[in-house]
Order: sequence, then structure tokens, then C-alpha cells
Amino acid sequence: MIESGGKILVRFKKRWQLMLWIEILLYALGLAIFIYFLFFKLIFSIITLILGVVLLTVFIKPWKPGLKKVSSYIDQHLDVAEYSTGLLLLPENQLSGLAKLQQHKVTKQLVEKINTIKPPSHLLRGSVIMMLFISIGFLIHQFHIVDYIQWSQHPEVQPEKIIFKSEDSTTTTQRPKLESQLLTIQYPAYTNKTSLKTSKMEVKAVEGSRLSWKIKFDTKIKSATMESMGNSYPMKLTNNGYVRTSNLNASGFYNFKFTDMQGTSYASDLYSIEVVKDKSPDIKVTDLKQFTTFSYDESKKLAFTTSVTDDFGIAEAYIIATVSKGSGESVKFREEKLNFDSRVLRGRKNLNLSKNIDLDQMNMEPGDELYFYIEALDLKRPKPNISRSETFFAVIKDTISDEFAVEGTMGVDQMPDYFRSQRQLIIDTEKLIKDKSKLSKKEFNFKSNELGFDQKVLRLKYGEFMGDESEFGPATHENIEVSAEADEHDDDHDDDHEEKDPLAAYTHDHDNENEHNLVDQKEEKDGGKSNDPLHEYLHNHDDPEESTLFTQSLKSKLRQALNEMWDAELYLRLYTPEKSLPYQYKALKLIQEIKNSARVYVHRIGFDPPPIKEDKRLTGKIDEVSNFRKIEELQLPEIYPSIYKTVLRLEQLISNKTLITAEDKLLFEKAGNELAVKAIEDPGKYLKTLQQLKRITEDRAISSSILTKVQRGLFYALPELKSNPFKKKVLTSEINELLLKELQIHD
Repeated sequence: MIESGGKILVRFKKRWQLMLWIEILLYALGLAIFIYFLFFKLIFSIITLILGVVLLTVFIKPWKPGLKKVSSYIDQHLDVAEYSTGLLLLPENQLSGLAKLQQHKVTKQLVEKINTIKPPSHLLRGSVIMMLFISIGFLIHQFHIVDYIQWSQHPEVQPEKIIFKSEDSTTTTQRPKLESQLLTIQYPAYTNKTSLKTSKMEVKAVEGSRLSWKIKFDTKIKSATMESMGNSYPMKLTNNGYVRTSNLNASGFYNFKFTDMQGTSYASDLYSIEVVKDKSPDIKVTDLKQFTTFSYDESKKLAFTTSVTDDFGIAEAYIIATVSKGSGESVKFREEKLNFDSRVLRGRKNLNLSKNIDLDQMNMEPGDELYFYIEALDLKRPKPNISRSETFFAVIKDTISDEFAVEGTMGVDQMPDYFRSQRQLIIDTEKLIKDKSKLSKKEFNFKSNELGFDQKVLRLKYGEFMGDESEFGPATHENIEVSAEADEHDDDHDDDHEEKDPLAAYTHDHDNENEHNLVDQKEEKDGGKSNDPLHEYLHNHDDPEESTLFTQSLKSKLRQALNEMWDAELYLRLYTPEKSLPYQYKALKLIQEIKNSARVYVHRIGFDPPPIKEDKRLTGKIDEVSNFRKIEELQLPEIYPSIYKTVLRLEQLISNKTLITAEDKLLFEKAGNELAVKAIEDPGKYLKTLQQLKRITEDRAISSSILTKVQRGLFYALPELKSNPFKKKVLTSEINELLLKELQIHD
């Protein structure tokens, strides 16, 4: 059955009105919660809620939407209604046949499409405004922005007056009364805080503040003093009373003490002094990595932002940069002080500073490194607090490699060069043999020849250690001038050599068998023997066979390895690498033997027992053997010795009910000094005990209940004793064990 169009419009109207009522409730509820945060009175919140609902109802008028307004709204927002929803409000007897058909059509469309449109409302705006009211009220309560509004929650507390108690409980004289008390705190000038005057004697101020106490009595007294941490400071008498001034440097406790004209002493309770340290500036660097590298051809700029905060103000902030140039022993450092791009405003508590560092402007080159950190100072006087950030690094990559040259006076180039090792040659040769089927003949021969060239380079490198000449020149000394010897040779030659080569003196004849030896031919004729009688005992560096870096025992192995390399290179040049492999393995084995022979082995030094006396060995006599025993007592330093003694003494006073002696007062005073150290860290826990302990040191007759409280407080102040490990002895017997087993069985 199709619902009538009139009912659809009525239901939409009620929905519209409900949403308006909800909007009114959101506004009123947010305002009521705001008032609750201000006054913390539920009745005020309820009244605000009721008044808000009434006023908003008059202003918004949720009853105003009628059927005609609903019909007009649907016509504007629903196309299928065809601006005919007004027909639903008319009775059928007043409609024509065409109007009835249109009414039926609109009713059918509304049944299907009415849920696609929503009544106009501002629920989202109401929710936002409610949350805004609640947030503002919470912040006002949390940060006490308007404390004077919260008179109901925090009523004004009358200042506590200093209460003096007589040290002699038996006195009957009229004690002087305290008329006024005043504590003035003058903060350091750099904090920009105004002076504070209060009647509360508890002190909490910035380090370096100037404190001034002033107390005034109704009658004349003999003297007044201030006692603090075991020290007594007299107070100066002025027209306005007794005054004491001091600079705040350390935390502690103090109390007042005065003596009247009859000589009776009075003392007050203890009051705490808490020093607030000036914090160092806090530095935070954003948008910057700790390690940054740049290539030579890219833009070398560092851009970052620094946030500096301090509790009382920042005096200065800058960058300390260090540039390092060079390497090894020739490294040089240059330190610079850089300012930020933005101005540092002195006295500001929060600063956001930016900086762009261009490495090119700092004359940095490839290989140079930059180290820098941020340093900030606050306004503290006379010595400011200094903070520094972590160190950041910036490096320009060095793409230039250094080449080492050989001096002209050196016979052998000892600088390391890159060349293939014999093991690498073996691996490459085996790979070439394995890939032979995949390669063309031309490519195979080319790679084999290249391996032969690498084998030649390796052979020449090892040959330098033997004093052999390489293709790049002699390995020992410079070429010997043989012009004089050449003239002598010409005289000794046969007459058949009539024609002489005019360039003979200027060429290096490799065909001559004696060319590489550079030895006088006369010595060859004499069998290579020298006329020098010391020739056999000298190490002749002019002889290539003698100019070696190895001993004579290793020379033969190295020469054999070079010969194996000759054969390996030969077969590689002939494009038969499979025949070259055996010679390469032999050369590798010889090289490894040479390396192992050059190693140094160090004898391991261990325990060297004393020699055994053979006349007493295996005799079994142990008369002269004595045991070694060492007894040592380790004593830990006593912690709070006076408190321990005071706890025991208080137990005696409570049990025997005796009076406190002068020795007891001295002991209690020492215990109070020890307890004051702990009370500074936790005044809420030990301050009351410290006050009671101060009281019993000034009065001879104290009730046992107060002594018990003091003893309990001192006992809690002592550290817990650690239990010592010990072996637990359990006396058991066979009968007991059988009994326990029977009990376990029948349990």
C-alpha cells in the first residue's frame, strides 16, 4: 500500500524540526560545559543550559518550518517532484482528473526519492562550536588563565604566620608576638622578572636571586638569628624590624630563632629553599643530514633551519665551521665563525634561524671537508650557559688520484702498481678454456694473447726483484758509459774489422751477446775473474744477479718461478692456454713458498715452571710444604652513622623515659644534618621528620609519642639492607624423609 503524500510531508517536517532542536542543544551544551570549567559549579552549568536553550529557541524558531515550506523545499531540491508537491496538500474532491493523476505520480516518486534529500540544518557547525567552547574552557582551567574567576574552587588562603616555640617548656613568661613577616625575592636582572613580595616563607626562586627576610615583634627582644644547614646568621636590627639578606646559590632548609629580654630562646619550624637552575639553550637543527657529500660539478650549498629556545632569553647564536685541507701530515685546518642569514634578536626566548652555506665561497676544493656546529649562549650572568649542537659534516668528493714517481737515484721502482696476480691469471685461463666453444677463433686468440701479455707484465714485475732489466729501462743503475772501454776494445780487435759503424757508439745493440752484461770483455777471457781480491766478499749491486732484494736461498726459487712464467707466456702467445696451465700452477706454488719463507714466527711465551729437584722427586715428603692463607676484611663506608645512633638512642629514651642530655642534642643535630641532605631531594617525605627532630634538640622534655614519630621517620630514611648470601642448613633424617613421602602419597 502506497503511503499518502501528505503523511510524507508531515514526516519530513518533523525530521526538519528535530534537527533544529538538536542544533539548539549543541550550542547550549557547549556553553554550559564552558561555564563549568570556569566555576566548577554544576548548578551554574544547568542554569546556563536552560537559558541557552530558551534564548536559542526564540532565535532559531524550530517550530517555524510548516507544510508549505516543506513543499517548497522539496520542489527546489527534488527534480522528480516537478514542482507539484503542493497538490499533496489539497483534498481530492477539489482536484481535476489530470491533477489527480499528477498527485498520484508525485506521491509515488516521493516514496522512492524522499530519503535522497535532507532537511536544511547546521549540525556540523553546532558540533564545531560546542567543541570550541569545551576546548577553550579546558585550556582556561588547565593553565589558570583566569584564576580570579575560580574563587569557588580555590578560595583565598590566609598566609601562615611564623610560629615560635620556646626551647624551655617550663617557662611562664609572656612571649613576644610576631607583628609582621615579609620575604622579598629580587630575581636576576637578565630574567626581566619583577620582584616578588610574599608572607610565605617557603622559597623557590632562580639561582642568583637576592632574598631578603624581614620580621617584626611587638616588644623589644635581645637578638634574632637565622639558622640554615647547621650555620647561624645574625639578623640586623632596623626601624622596621630584623632583616637578613642573602644570595640564593643552593637548596636547603632554614628557620628563625630569637631570644627575649629574659634570656628565653624561641625557634620556628623549618622552611625549605629550592633553587631553580637556569637551563641551557635548546638547539634543534632541521632539514639537514649529518653527513652530506657533493660532487665537484654540482651545486655545493647547504641550507638548513635552526630552532633555539631558552627559558629567560637568548644572547647570541652562531656557527663554528672548520675546513680541513690536505691529507696525512700535510693536513691544514681553518676555523671560521659564521653568522646566520637572519638576525639574532637578543633577549628573545624562541628563535628560528636559517643559513645557506656555499662551499665554493669558502674556497673549498675536491677532497676538502667541512665540520660545523651551532653554538648558543643565554643571558645568564656573570657566566652564561653555553649549548652546542651535534657536529655536521660536508665533503667534496675527490676524483683525482695521486701518481707516485720514482726518484732518479733509485735502482728499482718499489711503488705498488696494479697488475694481475698469478692466481687471477690461472682463473682467467681456465675460464677461457671453458668458453672456447662459445668464442670465435679470432676472439679466442685475442684473449689468449692478452693473457700472455698479463703474464709478461707479472714476470717483469717479479724480475725487478731479481735485478733484471725491463722494457722500460734497466732495473739497477743508470746506463754505464762505455765510450772509454769502446776505444780500448778497438785497439784489441783484429785487423780484419777494417770498416766500423759510425753509429756504434750511439746505439744499443741487442744482438751483441755481451750488451746486457756490460762487462769488460777482457774479464770474459780471464774466465770472469776479477783482479780485486775482495770480490768474493762483496755484494756487487752493479751485477744484476747480485742486485736482489732476497737472500741467496730464495734467489733460485724466484729464478725458477720466472722460468715457469716464461713457458706459461709462450704457450699463451701460441694460443694453447691448456698447455700453459701446468706452468702457471708451478709458478704459483713457487711464489707461495717464497711468501711463506718470508714470514716471521714468534715463539709463544707461557708459564716457565721452576726446575724439579731430583733428590726430592717422588719421595712423598710434605713437611716443608705450607699452605698460603690471606685474611682481609673489607669494610664499606658507613652511611648515615648519626641516624643509626639516633634511632638506637631514641629507643632507649622511649623505654627508660629519661630526659634528653646535651650529648643527645649534639647527636640529634648531626642526624638532622644527614637527614637534611635527603630532605632537599624529597622535602614532602622528610620535612616533617626534620622539623620534629629540630624540636627535640631544643626541648629537654618531649612526649614519647613525638619521639616514636621521629624514630619511625628516621627509620624510613635509612636505606634498605641487602641480605648476604648464606648456606641454609636443614636437619633431616631418614625417618623424616619417609614421613614426608607418605604424606605426599596420601595427600
